[in-house]
Amino acid sequence: MSEADEIALFQQAVAGACPLAASDKLPLPKSKTTTPGQAYRREAAQRTESLASSLPLTFIEPVPPEAILSFKRPGVQHGVFKKLRRGEYPVEAVLDLHRLTVVQARREVCAFVRECLHSEVRCALIIHGKGQRGEGEPRALLKSCLARWLPLLAEVLAFHSAQRRDGGVGAVYVLLKKGALQKERNRRRFQMAER
Repeated sequence: MSEADEIALFQQAVAGACPLAASDKLPLPKSKTTTPGQAYRREAAQRTESLASSLPLTFIEPVPPEAILSFKRPGVQHGVFKKLRRGEYPVEAVLDLHRLTVVQARREVCAFVRECLHSEVRCALIIHGKGQRGEGEPRALLKSCLARWLPLLAEVLAFHSAQRRDGGVGAVYVLLKKGALQKERNRRRFQMAER
């Protein structure tokens, strides 16, 4: 078949066709079922919001800008806390709260802690700043809020002001509970050691 015959055949096939109306949108079929990933993200967001709203915004005792923050839950070994205090654990995740309002910081801290647990992070760094602002503004507001909020989060085992190289009194090291995967690894490791 020659090229001229192919063109004639094509024109004959599309003779009754009319162009479609122009649209910049592509209709996609809407799935009525929720994927497991969507369900997890939705549930995690709701948990984070409800947890964040449970952390207080008022009646927070002010902390001086140069104060050292320190907290350890009962059961945390002295040697573990000492290593945290000295900054000997590798920092696996960082959250910077500079330029956030208290409400934004509260939401970010809760989401950060949840994400750290999900990602199996044991030691994180939260940078809150020293809070040495101009006159008329509360000093060390985010630092004071963190000092109040972190002990209320069950996932936080301990925290301490950072070493100078990591932000000094303008940041805290946070030691978090082990995630399910880390617990399982430890169980297997200790079972192998007992044999």
